[in-house]
Amino acid sequence: MDRRQFLGTAAGSLALAQHASFADVPAPTRKPVLGAHVWVFSSELPNYDCFPVIDQVFADISYAGFEAVELMHVALEHPDSVAKIGDLIGRTGVSLMGASLGQPMWDKSKQAENVDKAGRVIERIAQLKGRVLGLSLGDARRKKTPDEFDVQADTLQKIQAICAQYKVVPNLHNHTYEVADGLFDLQNTLQRVPDSKLGPDLDWLFQAKVDVPTFLKTYADKLVYMHLRDHRWTGVWSEALGEGIMDWGGIARQLKQLGYAGDLTVELAFPAGFKPTRPIRESLKMSRAVIKKNFGI
Repeated sequence: MDRRQFLGTAAGSLALAQHASFADVPAPTRKPVLGAHVWVFSSELPNYDCFPVIDQVFADISYAGFEAVELMHVALEHPDSVAKIGDLIGRTGVSLMGASLGQPMWDKSKQAENVDKAGRVIERIAQLKGRVLGLSLGDARRKKTPDEFDVQADTLQKIQAICAQYKVVPNLHNHTYEVADGLFDLQNTLQRVPDSKLGPDLDWLFQAKVDVPTFLKTYADKLVYMHLRDHRWTGVWSEALGEGIMDWGGIARQLKQLGYAGDLTVELAFPAGFKPTRPIRESLKMSRAVIKKNFGI
């Protein structure tokens, strides 16, 4: 099967969720909050740090109609980050969803450093009344050993304990490496820390050749958060949601069937060297409209 055939097959699998009528499925008891992730603002900046342009980030996300923003941890590491971001929250009405944090949690030599950094980020999320922490556990560029998975699990449990102290909800956020090779990394983590919650990125699942509807059904009881992005038939990211092949209506129907009541975040990303055809705020606004149409939020 060539790449185009694979993409078409995977897209078709998303349509399977359409068989149930959206109106016939009981609505979740909690309305999800819709946020925007800052990657699209951060990807070209040193250390992926959007703090130098944080005023523009909040202005654009507010303009596009999102309720909240998810930051990357580096934006919370500045001495004045809480004061600055708190002021922007008050002025724009865009709340802090939380932050994403990626660390090599399998590396024993960095365990104390990883836990300490996570603790500082969690504390600042709580100070700003955020509620989620998306955790990427680190890519070893190979399959991790059992001992490394044990270290990873121990580190994760220490971070989860800090989250509980500050009432921040941790979730395992995936790129491709966590879910490649039959979910090898993710399954080894869940075997060791079975109470972990998940915040999957649906596009990365697709890019790793994971069947999205099957994944959502299998782990329905663990889903607390979700990243949304779109891509074209080639697998290359589209500029906005709705300009690719992701079946947002089918995904929305399946999530409603599953009773999903977690939050959702749009994470736009541009391919390397891509020159946007419109301002980021307009792509965010277009994406916001797609979510409103398909998810009703």
